[in-house]
Amino acid sequence: MNKLAQEHSAYLRHAAGQQIDWQPWSEEAFEQARQEGKPIFLSSGAVWCHWCHVMAGESFENSEAAALMNELFVNIKLDRDERPDIDRRYQQAVAAMGGGSGWPLSVFLTPEKEPFFGGTYFPPEDRAGRPGFKKVLKSVSEFYRAKQNDAVQYAAQVMASLKPEILLPGELRAAMLDEAETAILSHFDREHGGFGAAPKFPMPGALEFLLRRCNKGGQGPGEAVRSTLGAMARGGFHDQLGGGFHRYSVDEKWLVPHFEKMTDDNAGLLKNYINGYALFGDERYRVVAEDIISFTKGILADPVGGFFASQDADVTFEEEGGYFTWTDEELRQALSPKEYETLSLYFSRRNVETHRDEARAVLSLGLNAAEVALKLGKSAEAAAETIRSGKAKLLGKRSERKALFVDTTLYTSLNGMMIAAYLRAFMTLGERELRDFAVKSLERILQERLIDGRLYRAPGVTAMLDDYIHLIDALLAAYEASGERKFLDQAERLMLACEEKFLDKERGGFFDTEGDVLGTRLKNIEDIPHPSANAVAISALLKLSFMTGNESYRLEAERALKIFSGLAPELGIHAGSYFCGLDAYFHMTTLTVEAAPESALASRARELAGRTFAAIRYDKDRGRVIPCIRGACLAPVTDAEALTRLNFT
Repeated sequence: MNKLAQEHSAYLRHAAGQQIDWQPWSEEAFEQARQEGKPIFLSSGAVWCHWCHVMAGESFENSEAAALMNELFVNIKLDRDERPDIDRRYQQAVAAMGGGSGWPLSVFLTPEKEPFFGGTYFPPEDRAGRPGFKKVLKSVSEFYRAKQNDAVQYAAQVMASLKPEILLPGELRAAMLDEAETAILSHFDREHGGFGAAPKFPMPGALEFLLRRCNKGGQGPGEAVRSTLGAMARGGFHDQLGGGFHRYSVDEKWLVPHFEKMTDDNAGLLKNYINGYALFGDERYRVVAEDIISFTKGILADPVGGFFASQDADVTFEEEGGYFTWTDEELRQALSPKEYETLSLYFSRRNVETHRDEARAVLSLGLNAAEVALKLGKSAEAAAETIRSGKAKLLGKRSERKALFVDTTLYTSLNGMMIAAYLRAFMTLGERELRDFAVKSLERILQERLIDGRLYRAPGVTAMLDDYIHLIDALLAAYEASGERKFLDQAERLMLACEEKFLDKERGGFFDTEGDVLGTRLKNIEDIPHPSANAVAISALLKLSFMTGNESYRLEAERALKIFSGLAPELGIHAGSYFCGLDAYFHMTTLTVEAAPESALASRARELAGRTFAAIRYDKDRGRVIPCIRGACLAPVTDAEALTRLNFT
């Protein structure tokens, strides 16, 4: 048993029984390396990561490789979900060295924490152009012993290259929004939906920006959003039986996913589908949104409140996607002949390469229920009922398989994202259960992660910028959904603490950490792929300015917008959340609700906010709502139906 058994991280505990003398990230590990004159091998990954499990099974659980690691290196295991700040910097370093990026990250360090060689997955022996891990271990150790000064000098150069460029403020132009729309749509895949080629990520920030642009009457954004939401929902990227979405699609058609399911991905997509439903009124989007809610409530939620981090991709690393995929024989055994005939038309089956059985297939949608009915000469109702019964049987059969591991860590940032998404769903759907569970989750996170005025990301891990910002975003959503002033007050307190700890007071924008990590503090605006904390901060500051009347929040948002105004257009589709903030800066719609929060008028105001991306502020009950856009207010509205008919485009 190594030193990982008592760690909070499930990923680290998974490696506790390996023969490797793993240590968690600690000063003691680096001091040991100095005393023994050894380099460090750092493995960074996550419990949901398929290739992390592959490398563990092939190499870390191989006695020969473990003996080499123990003899030649001091070995550190890092959970990238727990410490994304450390992982992010080494990812950049390995990419700068030409070693790629992703997980598992395999990086060799000097005792001063500086990287001199790295890569991602290494097979146990030479394979497909990748050097074998045991060969890498020997070569790196020999190089470090023979040319330690060279290793140290090169590592210092790599670290120096990671120093972020100083950003200079630029001017803000409303035309930047048109330019961003054009840039994002240039990546739109008109044939398959989504953006770019394989592998395809859903890019929820870019989708939210295009949804906002639909309110301006543009045809291009509407086509891209509808095509993408539809294609993602039909593909194997969407779990057609259990609900929710996998992490990304390995192909351009959204048919075959990488199978892990993440809380942040599903939070972003829940917002996209709810906003799509609010804007277009398409029932298919509501069904998908409720499907995400059903999955998260069933798998990623603690009944007492709070959302877990992720569901693993595999039961064992040899069986990629085995839990989610089917052979034809398994389908025949699970279904009646009528159900098999019907679902063979309703589902399209795409084969996925697995280590165990290439006959296994991912389920995506083929014909819809009406088309199936026409093909079989049945009524639409009969076909729909057969589809429902068949899907229920398949889900029941799948639940008999060995359950996938769920990382039950309650990360503050991930909870903020999902709580905000649930509250956003409540505002459109009006289902109080969503608001009640979101508020219960929010209160639990505040109780367990905000200790003596200091926020934590996870037990023993100090909060980073994204923890503060996404929790603030959830608090503001709770205020809008409930009208309870305590949530707004807590959001203000956390924003003040956030500004004290992370704000670049000289130039604007927020650093990712409270202090230097590996000699740097980073200021990012990129959605990678979940929304950038700086971008969400901009929107939160603009909302706070409206909700509290404090102009300093708006000025801070403006400073952040200006400091990233040169970088965001270069990032294009990866800066979708920034452009959402810029859109709010120029075009924010606001609703001052002077009505009881539980009144029909307030409920309709929340629905309207869903269609217009409006911010809500509550005031003394005068039986009216005052809508404003771009600083100009319309006449107060006292009738709920009249409020529904308002059009801000």
